Amino acid sequence: MFKLDDKVKVKIEHEISRIDKQIAEAKPLLNLCAVREPDFVEITATAQILHSFYNGIESVVLLFLKNFDEKIPNDNKWHKTVLEMAFGKNIKKVNIINDDIKDKMEDYLSYRHFIRHSYSSELEWNDMEQLVNELEEIWKMLKANFEKVIKNN
Repeated sequence: MFKLDDKVKVKIEHEISRIDKQIAEAKPLLNLCAVREPDFVEITATAQILHSFYNGIESVVLLFLKNFDEKIPNDNKWHKTVLEMAFGKNIKKVNIINDDIKDKMEDYLSYRHFIRHSYSSELEWNDMEQLVNELEEIWKMLKANFEKVIKNN
């Protein structure tokens, strides 16, 4: 197994608290999106929430991987590789994220990539609705995964 460095643990817990805060502060918008289709400004704000959410998840995963002394890729597919490493494809063979949400995490990664390379006028609610509506539930699962890895080490 591995020993989680205390400083890394503090950093991971800080990142988790930042994601918690973002979701809590986004709750009014998430609730609105659950009852009606958002307008242009709301869609743009929601896209930013999705982008920040995925970036936060990736930051936590990177902290774990660096603690494992994993070599972090530096090519044009590094985001995808880092996600794959979270599912046990790392030198410690640790599942940072359980396989049962792998497809969902790939969807969030794909949408993060889309957002990074799109104009707000190109955002479509139909493309992001499910990601937005599942965000809180996915976060609960991810947070539980992260806390389990922290607790077991």
